[in-house]
Amino acid sequence: MVNGDVFRWRRMWPALAAWFGLEWEGYRDAPRPLEQQMRGAEDVWARIVAEHGLAEPDLARVASWWHTDADLGRPIEVVADMSKSRLAGFTGYRRTRDCFTGLFDRYRAEHIIP
Repeated sequence: MVNGDVFRWRRMWPALAAWFGLEWEGYRDAPRPLEQQMRGAEDVWARIVAEHGLAEPDLARVASWWHTDADLGRPIEVVADMSKSRLAGFTGYRRTRDCFTGLFDRYRAEHIIP
């Protein structure tokens, strides 16, 4: 999926971290796959769910770490081109950052995330 804008993840991550009120850590020496980092986080999620009254106690239904790693764990930077789609009549545009924050707003309203 491409929204029609051009962005770099290295600039997107600090913006998304700021939206959540978190400090962005950045890249450190080697990839850190989420599937490994989040292994065993179910108890932590259960505490967050209880503390914030969230709707989904099953962390596996909230996030798919392997899928996120597959999308974001590429060793090269990916740039998407909408030229062919625009020539075919798909001229819509959405700012990717706004798509993320809009989704996060919806998840908060639906008590999926704190």
